[in-house]
Amino acid sequence: MLTIRKRDASGEAARDAEHQPRVAVGEEGGVLGCAFSGVWTTRTVATIDADMRKIEQRSGAKQLMLDLSHIEKMDTAGAWLIDRLASAFEKKGVEVHLQGQSEVASILLGAVGDAVRREPESSPSGPPNIILRALELVGRRVYEMRDDFFASMNILGATIRGAQMKLGRGHAVNPAAIFNQIDRMGVGAIPVVTLMSAIVGAIVAQQGAYQLSYFGANIFVVDLVGVLILRELGVLMTAIMLAGRSGSAITAEIGSMKMREEVDALKVIGLNPIGVLVFPRLVALVIGLPCLTIIANFAALAGGIVAAWLYSDIPPAAFIDRLRVAIDLSTIFAGLIKAPFMALIIGIIASVEGMKVGGSAESLGLHVTASVVKSIFIVIILDGLFAMFYAAIGF
Repeated sequence: MLTIRKRDASGEAARDAEHQPRVAVGEEGGVLGCAFSGVWTTRTVATIDADMRKIEQRSGAKQLMLDLSHIEKMDTAGAWLIDRLASAFEKKGVEVHLQGQSEVASILLGAVGDAVRREPESSPSGPPNIILRALELVGRRVYEMRDDFFASMNILGATIRGAQMKLGRGHAVNPAAIFNQIDRMGVGAIPVVTLMSAIVGAIVAQQGAYQLSYFGANIFVVDLVGVLILRELGVLMTAIMLAGRSGSAITAEIGSMKMREEVDALKVIGLNPIGVLVFPRLVALVIGLPCLTIIANFAALAGGIVAAWLYSDIPPAAFIDRLRVAIDLSTIFAGLIKAPFMALIIGIIASVEGMKVGGSAESLGLHVTASVVKSIFIVIILDGLFAMFYAAIGF
């Protein structure tokens, strides 16, 4: 037979009252003492909150002694009330001393105190003026540049050291991956690079012929096209095209793998993400960009020959004869020397931005855009530095 016993409400109420949080307050000789007892948890501290606030409003004490030896149980809510009381007296310049706390209570009080102190204090004033905001923005960008520089040096150092396909277990090079990337970034870019370079070469020749015709120096359009294309525009335009075409692809590929946690999976199975993902792409760029620069130079000169023939009646044979006088090997190598450095910059920046991608599609789009913009900007800066260096050494 099932027997249902009636709930003893008075007994449970008595037991609950025994475990309610209590605080005993006493003051003697400028020392305010508070002895805590009972259970200080989320379910019980609401009953003691008003008493704690009254104690916080007391003044005249020089020291505050908190005795936690009789607390039966405590969680973060109880620790927060006690920490709030201690903080209120500390702000008044009162020395606060804790005694009798258990190891758990010490950990909770320390964690709650750190969390409260990290919270930003509400400021009654409005937002900072535009000068302070501009300076803050500059400071943040400087720190971001520092972080990007360290990440770039990490990738560059790992690449120079070797492929490092396996973490800490020697070197390995995957020729198939390198040739695959050369095909995608180099061979696949030939049509667009050739077309762009031919058009740019034709435009330079047409504008040069138009301006030089006023001085009767049409033949010097050959010098203009040859020197400008071989030293500057050929490699610069190719690098810009490669930054937009291949740099964005590298960032998108690595970023997508980062979003799907495939990069972490490579580390788990003992593979180095830089050796597997970055090294083949950097090698392909370093090999592909100089080759594309040579093709772009030929295409631009071909466009210049056609434009000079149409606008200045300079036949191709005369153009080539004058070109042999206007340029030499130093002119050709002045442009080609820049290509590997620009390729490294494009690949490293694209890889760094790819590794910074978060878990959202918005983050992927932002970092792809940042990769292209930063690569083009740094490539142009590098071209200017090379120009000043060549002028300084007379090359």
